[in-house]
Amino acid sequence: MPDIELFQLLAISLGLGLLVGLQRQHERARIAGIRTFPLITLLGTMCAWLSQVFGGWILAAGVLCVAAITIVANLLQSRHKDLDIGQTTEAAMLLMFVVGAYLVVGQTTVAVAIGGLVAILLHLKETLHQAIAKLGEKDLRAIMQFVLISLVILPVLPDQPYGPYQVLNPYNIWLMVVLIVGISLAGYFAYKIFGTRAGTLLGGVLGGLISSTATTVTYAKRTKEQDKQSSSINLIALVIFIATAVSLIRIIVEISVVAPATFGKVAPPLIALLVVMAILIAFGFLFKKQDAGKMPEQNNPAQLKTALVFGAIYAIVMLATAAAKDHFGDSGLYLVAFISGLTDVDAITLSTSRLMNTQTIETGTGWKVIMVAALSNIAFKGAMAGVLGSRRLFMRVAFLFGIVIVAGALIIWLWPESFTLNWLSSTQA
Repeated sequence: MPDIELFQLLAISLGLGLLVGLQRQHERARIAGIRTFPLITLLGTMCAWLSQVFGGWILAAGVLCVAAITIVANLLQSRHKDLDIGQTTEAAMLLMFVVGAYLVVGQTTVAVAIGGLVAILLHLKETLHQAIAKLGEKDLRAIMQFVLISLVILPVLPDQPYGPYQVLNPYNIWLMVVLIVGISLAGYFAYKIFGTRAGTLLGGVLGGLISSTATTVTYAKRTKEQDKQSSSINLIALVIFIATAVSLIRIIVEISVVAPATFGKVAPPLIALLVVMAILIAFGFLFKKQDAGKMPEQNNPAQLKTALVFGAIYAIVMLATAAAKDHFGDSGLYLVAFISGLTDVDAITLSTSRLMNTQTIETGTGWKVIMVAALSNIAFKGAMAGVLGSRRLFMRVAFLFGIVIVAGALIIWLWPESFTLNWLSSTQA
């Protein structure tokens, strides 16, 4: 087996062990937890690999050893209720024995990587235990729901096209759901670490990762619920603007994942718009006099209902994009982008990127469609700030968003069609 395949298997084994270990540690299991389970899954993987060389007795011996230490631990637990039973050291000993045997017949780099990983797991006992102790039931539910979305539902979906225009592929649709939920979940857990202490910049960044629309709504409501000073309004407007800029970074990341071959031509105009936003953010911080306050509580982005809604929106946008292209040509795509961008810019970004990747639409048209959707979404968030927030907030947000929309329109109009950064495409491909 090539090194890369074995490393992939070990990574999956480690991940599954950490997942089950996380749940057991959270429930304060006395026998095995966040460190023991990954050691045992890695032991099983290595035993199975060695059994291909030395015979199946290696795997059987590994099973018997794990069973033996489990039985001993349970017996001790039953006789001494207050005894803190753990199997981490025993599991590490068994795994390191197998790693030593693997050195004779396998690759040194794999053995070194596993040995280093074992040392890290053993060393991080207090750190891992403290981190898991801080996880609430809501946080654990978010992790398990993401597991359901990514590791349970995704693998069983058919990977073939259905419906009109043959664009509705259940596996690909749900894969995009996994991508978006994964990005949002990363932002959610970053919020759990920094959220209550997040200042203006970090509050905007986390808000953009989780949901820039939700961030706009919650911060705008703050300005209407209570009287705000002018400096505080400026800071809240800046948080909303930063979250919107981060949502543009999300778009660029999504393109790099779904259509890496087109990245060199599609990303530069979007990066140019992002530079404009970064300059405006820098000017905002020059006049920053205070903080925007604590970041509001964020909802779990990995809920199954949320995933299903996004999957449905993505499928509808995918179908609408194909139909518009067929009946109205490129002009129809811009209308779909404008309407879709009002509610969810991720869906039109992913659908357009996939169509560019299959060369159904040209990259020169694709990035413009995505830009139109992004500008439509910015305009929609500005309108929400006006409806839900104070008049002073709307004036500041409208000024910032107005500059961005004008800049985006100029980029669409003036950007040279032949401009391509080949090194970006080669890096992403």
